[in-house]
Amino acid sequence: MIQVKTKREIDHIRESSHIVAEVLDLVGRMVKPGVTTGELNEAAEEHIRSRGGTPAFKGYGPRDNPFPAALCTSVDSEVVHGIPGGRVLNEGEILSVDVGVKKNGYHGDGARSFRVGALPPEKDRLVKVTEEALAKGIEQAKAGNHVEDISSAIQQHVETNGFSVVRDLVGHGVGKKLHEEPSVPNFGERGKGDVLRNGMTLAIEPMVNAGSWEVRFLSDGWTVVTLDGKPSAHFEHTIAIVNGNPEILTR
Repeated sequence: MIQVKTKREIDHIRESSHIVAEVLDLVGRMVKPGVTTGELNEAAEEHIRSRGGTPAFKGYGPRDNPFPAALCTSVDSEVVHGIPGGRVLNEGEILSVDVGVKKNGYHGDGARSFRVGALPPEKDRLVKVTEEALAKGIEQAKAGNHVEDISSAIQQHVETNGFSVVRDLVGHGVGKKLHEEPSVPNFGERGKGDVLRNGMTLAIEPMVNAGSWEVRFLSDGWTVVTLDGKPSAHFEHTIAIVNGNPEILTR
């Protein structure tokens, strides 16, 4: 069931989302060759807790294999859910960082792909197109539109530019739970899916591969990688539909 939020609830989601944006800004300032993903994770968790929040990803998932960190840090062919640790970042890599924050019982969720130093032109274009695709999807998140209007806008921009959208992973509603209905795929047909309404809060998140859309899970049970080993990029905003239009809460 889709949860339509009150103004008070959206304010709580906005507060959590603002902390998400702060964390991504902090990580962005730290990203450079020689830094480890574990160092980024440590700084992120410290900041989240200093702002009265809780890392939403830490401990999330099945009881026998909960996610162990505050950040997901995914490098190059890792699409999402990479586990931070001793991995050293190298010049020319794409680092995709996803973070969730819970505060006052409500969640914010966001992601950005960062350039580690200078990227080769095609990887740089992948990052640029993925960020553009997110913006085009958000533009469609208006009251009266359908969920797959978002999906179609993302897919069209990505595929027009010669890349592919991951089909096994999707965006989602967000609120009291980190993942709520509706699912927000990154591919679809205009006019299909649930009708968007004022008060809906969504995490829209294109995951875009340089090659095939196909992915697989690594043995850690979390990290998702491209099947063909080509690089991937990931951007995500939490948005609320307010007065008929999308408001980006993780700005």
